[in-house]
Amino acid sequence: MWDQNPVLQKWISETIALCRPDKVRLCDGSEEEFNTLSSELVSKGFFIPLNPQKRPGSFACFSDPSDVARVEEATFICSDKVENAGPTNNWKDPLEMKKILLPLFSGCMKGRTLYVIPFCMGPLDSPFAKMGVQITDSPYVVCSMKIMTHMGIEALKKIGPKGDFVPCLHSVGKPLSLGEKDAIWPCCSQKYIVHFPEERSIWSYGSGYGGNALLGKKSFALRIASSMAQKQGWLAEHMLIISVTNPSGQKKYIAAAFPSQCGKTNLSLLKSTLPGWKVECVGDDIAWMHIGKDGRLYAINPEAGFFGVAPGTSYRSNPYAMETIRKNTIFTNVALTQDKDVWWEGMTEQAPEGLTDWKGHPWQKIESAAHPNSRFTVSTAQCPILDDHAFNSEGVPISAILFGGRRSSVVPLIYESLSWDHGVFLGASVSSETTSAAVGAVGKLRHDPFAMLPFCGYHMGDYFAHWLEVGAQMKSELRPAIFYVNWFRKDSSGKFLWPGFGENIRVLKWIFEKLDAKASFVSTAIGNIPTQESLDLSGLSTVDFSSLFAVPSSEWLQEVEELEKYFALFGDKMPSALLQELIALKQRLL
Repeated sequence: MWDQNPVLQKWISETIALCRPDKVRLCDGSEEEFNTLSSELVSKGFFIPLNPQKRPGSFACFSDPSDVARVEEATFICSDKVENAGPTNNWKDPLEMKKILLPLFSGCMKGRTLYVIPFCMGPLDSPFAKMGVQITDSPYVVCSMKIMTHMGIEALKKIGPKGDFVPCLHSVGKPLSLGEKDAIWPCCSQKYIVHFPEERSIWSYGSGYGGNALLGKKSFALRIASSMAQKQGWLAEHMLIISVTNPSGQKKYIAAAFPSQCGKTNLSLLKSTLPGWKVECVGDDIAWMHIGKDGRLYAINPEAGFFGVAPGTSYRSNPYAMETIRKNTIFTNVALTQDKDVWWEGMTEQAPEGLTDWKGHPWQKIESAAHPNSRFTVSTAQCPILDDHAFNSEGVPISAILFGGRRSSVVPLIYESLSWDHGVFLGASVSSETTSAAVGAVGKLRHDPFAMLPFCGYHMGDYFAHWLEVGAQMKSELRPAIFYVNWFRKDSSGKFLWPGFGENIRVLKWIFEKLDAKASFVSTAIGNIPTQESLDLSGLSTVDFSSLFAVPSSEWLQEVEELEKYFALFGDKMPSALLQELIALKQRLL
């Protein structure tokens, strides 16, 4: 079967000749293969088996301290022309980049095994699924890709003799000489995560961590897929997908885009505090959306697993996530308890005694026990609130789209856009206080349009225009309504104004009822906000509604000024429709 596709066969042969591994393994995606590789990782000290009574089938592993997050400064879009990458991406000429990469990849797998991983992004029977093949020298990547994608023989069958696939080449960048002892977490100080949109390929070197190494995730499902989507008329988005069901059994699907660590996983696995209201999960991170035969927007989740941020996850904040990770989970950079279970900040009020921190030392309470960007990797199939239609081949119909970021001031809890174009403007104007999910300063406000700043594989101005074009292809009455949310607004003393977590169902309820024209609202300069009567605050005696929904003109005019500067970054590719929306907002504020 492996030799049926001549393009795949040629690429594998060329990569073996370039990287010069000691062994080659063609991965079949079986449980037996996973168990064999995880046992090998245990014997090398890479995987630590967790307490089988508390966390059966689960492992902890710990990265090199230099390899803990996405490295945006080393992430490149190598399009044929610099203007195709745009001002928000690092660009290099494809030929120049290959001159840098080829010497690095030459002999990079000496002393190691080269693994070939065929995988499918999206349900195997979906016409909207896309195929990839990752070559890697990391067994950790193989184990993680089994969880995160539909991987193995069935994916290889779908590629078939003539099928297209995205070639994804990855190495940790640490060849081994004869007899050399391997590092627990091999990686290299030189790191490159490189995307070639025109040839639809990915090369990643030097990192073994997360999205740098699991190339089906951000690299394929967003950076390459967004470029494919622009050419093919669909959307590849950094969005969760959930369903909301009301007490009478009516269900609506919602997609939502937030920058990392802005409550995305918590919303995707929300446990409702309102009787009769239910949220179920289709996906927690990425949505591929297309216009269906009926003219509506439909979404599939291209992934098969969650790669969630651990710190802050608890039975109080996210009980369904805690239930999902009770077994068969790979934990990276968390702390270990004395009885070989996992712990992280926010998991319990009190830290257990005798913790071992993520660096392998007895925890001294000076630094975090778990790295702030520590993660769990687990199959979506274990999610106790997985929607019945999560793996629908045609996707699920999207009724509303939410944008949001982490803002301690200015932005109210929720407001609705005035039109599709205004909604695209809201997506383009997303900004958020930075977190630990990427290397760099924490707490600084940065623009992150559509939560796609690190993930858009082409010029962001063209990306905005593509959203406008997709909207124009739908009948106005079938377009999803677009909203902006902010769970993180604070009062003057620095205390959160909104309780968040499960109480966010109250915001989802207002959206649901607004879609059915059953929720009242007030029109403001920025958009439609709920009336106090229409937002269900029953049992929340301490919520300060007026502060949550204040729209101070002076602060919003500063926001407009900042957006004028930011939008200028995109030059003549900035769609005039969005510039008109900015002018209109300014006029309404004045």
